[in-house]
Amino acid sequence: MTTALEGEVVAQRLQRRFPDAVEEWDHSAVWVKPEKITDVTGYLKEEPTLAFNYLNSITAVDYVEHFEIVYHLTSFQHNHSVAIKARLYGRESPVINSVVAVWEGANFQEREIWDLMGIHFEGHPNLKRIMLWEGFPGHPLRRDFMEERGSHAATD
Repeated sequence: MTTALEGEVVAQRLQRRFPDAVEEWDHSAVWVKPEKITDVTGYLKEEPTLAFNYLNSITAVDYVEHFEIVYHLTSFQHNHSVAIKARLYGRESPVINSVVAVWEGANFQEREIWDLMGIHFEGHPNLKRIMLWEGFPGHPLRRDFMEERGSHAATD
């Protein structure tokens, strides 16, 4: 069974390498500044004592006041895991850097988040819809999706 690293342990490691990247942590996760996500994830993958070489998943959560991107990482070499999170404020055009250069497996996952949540992944090699058709109005997993489409959206 994979052991989840304590958020504080990972946060301390990250703070030594990137003094201004960590925003907070709890027992199971570390929140990093969105503009540092590529540096942080690259370090987590390449640092031999961490070796988070596998990206289990990327997901997004809409908390209305902000979006949160969640990266679940695993090191098969060390048999440990961690969750890295980043908060994105502003609903108009939330943006975070792509991690496709770190893990190619992020490609379709970032496209799905873009398609369904409207979060732009800067530097993604092919950021286009993957579930819905081009021209689909809006991003249906956003909490405000039905409000944006109006009261007739359910009958469209």
